[in-house]
Amino acid sequence: MSEPTSRPAARVFLVVVDESPELANALRYACRRAKRTGGRVAMLYVMDPPEGQQWGAVVDLMRQEARQQAEEAVARYAEMAQSMTGQPPIVHIREGKSRDELLKLIAEDRSISVLVLGSSKSGEGPGPLVSAFTGKSAGLLRIPLTIVPGVLSEAEIDAIS
Repeated sequence: MSEPTSRPAARVFLVVVDESPELANALRYACRRAKRTGGRVAMLYVMDPPEGQQWGAVVDLMRQEARQQAEEAVARYAEMAQSMTGQPPIVHIREGKSRDELLKLIAEDRSISVLVLGSSKSGEGPGPLVSAFTGKSAGLLRIPLTIVPGVLSEAEIDAIS
């Protein structure tokens, strides 16, 4: 008896949309890799939770405004991703701390196969997520982490992806 042939699941490259200067390189790399491997791009935008002890209606309004900003930011980058890959990205919008929500998403969505983050162009050091996942939190990831150097040009990213 032969076993049914199953097609391997498409690789999903997750990019964190945080509107940092590093995002452009991470997104470009993820899109190029997804297109070349028949994979998909996923995007995660994490909204900060409202601060303080405001009344419920004020907190709700703050959440609505934050959600609208998140959707607008993701839409801009989703258009770029679709133009590079030919398909719309998978979009996740969450509220909380970036590191925690990122780990939760990776644990929940088993289709995510690679986390792609960008490093800073300047000598300011890595961003908080790169620091977290190359430091104490490195062992918490169940998937590979790709860090795209911020100093790479688009042509250099295209050459390596």
